[in-house]
Amino acid sequence: MAEQGAPSTVLPNDRRFVIFFDFDETLVDETSDDMVVQAAPGGVLPGWLKDTYRPSRYNEYMQRVLAYLAEQGVTESTIRSIIEKIPACPGILALLRFIQSRPARDFEVVCVSDANTYFIDAWLTNAGVRPLFLRVFSNPAQFDHRDGGQLRMKPFHAHECQRCPSNMCKAVVVREYLTRRVRERDGRPYQRVLYVGDGANDFCPSTTLSPRDIAFPRRDFPMHRLIREMAEAQPGKFKASVVPWASGEDIINTLRKVVEERG
Repeated sequence: MAEQGAPSTVLPNDRRFVIFFDFDETLVDETSDDMVVQAAPGGVLPGWLKDTYRPSRYNEYMQRVLAYLAEQGVTESTIRSIIEKIPACPGILALLRFIQSRPARDFEVVCVSDANTYFIDAWLTNAGVRPLFLRVFSNPAQFDHRDGGQLRMKPFHAHECQRCPSNMCKAVVVREYLTRRVRERDGRPYQRVLYVGDGANDFCPSTTLSPRDIAFPRRDFPMHRLIREMAEAQPGKFKASVVPWASGEDIINTLRKVVEERG
């Protein structure tokens, strides 16, 4: 399944805030797809394979990369070891520990990523923070151990957004999740929706946020640049508050103020 839940049963319906995290270059300080290429012979992909990449079709390209790694005899343990060793972004583990330290009713934590469920689950588990994430939305991936083993990945969904890659629009994911959760919460909205990201595909969901919500773009990364460009070209169109971050500590400082709110 493309949606994974944390090791818990029923989602709690009393959380005050929901916070969405991207994975690549937000939770981890690299792009996991790039890191796994280290497992290829010589640590590089052959030119013929790299030449098959097409814009907006990166998911399909990565399916071919994973198939190539399997053909070269790369094992699950090798891939998992590479992913587990990816460093966290500065201050991110401190941020996650801060969220864990808060009363349970404060934050509902969700990951929305165009990586894949295998990479994300491996890294979060190794970092000891997997139970914090109530849901992970990403391209479904699991090892098929026939014929030596291959990590097989599928696209997350189809959509009609012209801004996003063909396999995932995070704005659709966020809107559908919030709609479903508010219904499950007997119509009670969250006090604030918070979104932490870095890339162009994180800009799309951030445009759906309301004036009471907060977008946390990684400073000077594509999400941040796109927000600034919209603010300059169409003043007032971007509704959410914007808090750029270079370290998770920057986000903690804002969350400390958020949790003091009453509502």
